[in-house]
Amino acid sequence: MGNLLSLTTFIPLLGAVILAIFLRGDNAAAQGNAKWVAMATTVATFVVSLFILFGFDPSNTEFQMVEEREWLLGMNYKMGVDGISILFVMLTTFLMPLVIASCWTVSTRVKEYMIAFLLLETLMLGVFMALDLVLFYLFFEAGLIPMFLIIGIWGGANRIYASFKFFLYTFLGSVLMLVAMVAMFSQAGTTDIPTLMAFEFGSEDFSILGVQIVGGMQTLLWLAFFASFAVKMPMWPVHTWLPDAHVQAPTAGSVVLAAILLKMGGYGFLRFSLPMFPIGSEVMGPLVLWLSAIAIIYTSLVALVQEDMKKLIAYSSVAHMGYVTMGIFAVNQQGIDGAIFQMISHGFISGALFLCVGVIYDRIHTREIDAYGGLVNRMPAYALIFLFFTMANVGLPGTSGFIGEFLVLMGIFQVNTWIAMFATTGVILSAAYALWLYRRVVMGDLIKESLRTISDMTIRERFIMAPLVVMTLLLGVYPALVLDIIGPSVAALVENYDVATAAMTVAAQ
Repeated sequence: MGNLLSLTTFIPLLGAVILAIFLRGDNAAAQGNAKWVAMATTVATFVVSLFILFGFDPSNTEFQMVEEREWLLGMNYKMGVDGISILFVMLTTFLMPLVIASCWTVSTRVKEYMIAFLLLETLMLGVFMALDLVLFYLFFEAGLIPMFLIIGIWGGANRIYASFKFFLYTFLGSVLMLVAMVAMFSQAGTTDIPTLMAFEFGSEDFSILGVQIVGGMQTLLWLAFFASFAVKMPMWPVHTWLPDAHVQAPTAGSVVLAAILLKMGGYGFLRFSLPMFPIGSEVMGPLVLWLSAIAIIYTSLVALVQEDMKKLIAYSSVAHMGYVTMGIFAVNQQGIDGAIFQMISHGFISGALFLCVGVIYDRIHTREIDAYGGLVNRMPAYALIFLFFTMANVGLPGTSGFIGEFLVLMGIFQVNTWIAMFATTGVILSAAYALWLYRRVVMGDLIKESLRTISDMTIRERFIMAPLVVMTLLLGVYPALVLDIIGPSVAALVENYDVATAAMTVAAQ
């Protein structure tokens, strides 16, 4: 099983190739076959990924199960996982069968729809396993293409605008990262990520056009990577593509976008910004912390005035990603533990919330909050599940949402009490918009005629929600499942960061 990582990464690609070559026609039978092939492929990927998890040693902070072979033009194909990346791999393989199951009612160009999601899974897994700069960049950028097509072909009425906005924002952000990668290669002479993590890039101050660059080359490289990852997260104020993308994307596209794609930005900060440019991170860290605090409060207030359910949950995602960036750049054990935990937890909770919107959209074909009300009278099972994930999104103790936010706030309190205070107000605001949404959609009398015949969740829909409920509860009452895996790798990251920044402090004196 020496090629376990490559096998896991490329099983979905194999499924996509099988669909593209062997499946013909667009009748009901062909559509059903496309869905079953995609489901079997994603389930097989998840089963194989379990072998990675079971073979992983959390106490070893080095990259494990490394696969390396020479690729083209002297570049290396190199894959590996550590305590920070393995859980993102597992999150991706766990969610994709549920995403495919949520596509069962799709009837337009079904084969192409399934191929797009399978290609997207391969590219997302590649991002989390790549240990070569060029390989990482190829996976990172190529992931835009399937999502661009998913929004642009199967999205809502304004899908073309939303898909181009999504593509241009995320692509332009990554151009600077590519320039930085070229500069890193010219300095270090390698694109090997573990080697670059140990390489000391220049941190001597210099000036450009009379502007003093504190932290020197490291700060410039940090800013270039930040441009890409901040858009991907997305951080305020470069978040405006996300609400449009979510509103126009089909339900399955929104689930993947919120649950997995946004996590690439946070993963990038942990894999590149902190270990490779510690001086740049130290110089720019306070800016990120304040931007995160603004994001939490501002996007929570914007969520309060939304009339579209998907838009409200999209702004909620931006606020929760604010906690993630805040935890990462607190650069202490609790902060980074909380940030990673929050990303994993948000994958389950936000994915489930978008699925909840999809359930009623499939029946009434509108996402307007005012079109609903009193659903508890006709859909008691739906009301219960929607309430559970609403409370998890708020951060109710006993759910995974509480653990991540609590750890992040503990971490940031050690760094800056003012920022911690502002961030804590976000917890109150999240309760306001989440409960306001729930009350208007689910509670009250069933007045509207269009809702009088609405049916409760089907067996398929309950089956999709069940694993998400289990994981949200399990991580809420037993967070060690995540923290034991990420703890040693995070401790090593923080220790290396502290050593590098302490050396800078000594040199400055």
